[in-house]
Amino acid sequence: MSIDDAVTVAPVRQRAGGEPTPSVAAAWTDYLAAARQLDGVRRGAATAAAAQARAVEAARAELTEVRARLTPQQTRLRELGVPAISLTPTPPELAEATRAMAGGPAAVLAGLRKAQGWAEGADAALAARGSLRPAAWPPRLRNLLVYGPLALVVPLVQLLLLMTLGTGPVVVAALLVGLPMPAAAFAAGWVGVGRLFPPGPDGRWDRTPRLGLLTCLIPAVVTAAGITLALLAG
Repeated sequence: MSIDDAVTVAPVRQRAGGEPTPSVAAAWTDYLAAARQLDGVRRGAATAAAAQARAVEAARAELTEVRARLTPQQTRLRELGVPAISLTPTPPELAEATRAMAGGPAAVLAGLRKAQGWAEGADAALAARGSLRPAAWPPRLRNLLVYGPLALVVPLVQLLLLMTLGTGPVVVAALLVGLPMPAAAFAAGWVGVGRLFPPGPDGRWDRTPRLGLLTCLIPAVVTAAGITLALLAG
């Protein structure tokens, strides 16, 4: 039964002539006013508690999302050479965050949503930067940056000797020396891929060995064939 219903059913001592006793009526009125005020306070407290509980749950969910976003960002930044100390909050930053969070769950939720927006902006910046870095390219394309120049060194030297000295003994010696060089270029490229590029998600490097062998072998074979034909013609 509500407070208002109690007004109509509450017993009130009346005088013999039908009028309630003044002192009893005043006390009953004060009681009803206090009861209504208490009921309002109770309802307000229940509403505030429910709102606070919802804010706490939302803050927990937001915190989980922010942590899930920050962990790979930290890894990417470490790979880009950012010192670990720069990725750790300083004491003044922690104190400022503590003061901002003192407003309760609602303030915490607002701060976490702001952090979520910053994290999304950082993801966009890292994606834009990463697309220009060879480490973010497909393995075959980025590995060509290593195998390709190594595969062209010896053939270019051989062609330069052929153009400069003609079909002489020096060119024949350069041709013979250049025969095992594709294997050396492939070995150097194998090591270079591991040094220049990070491993994949499984912790292993994708060195594309078939592509590396073909890249190192084809220029050497073409150059050797061209020099051999030039020597035969000479």
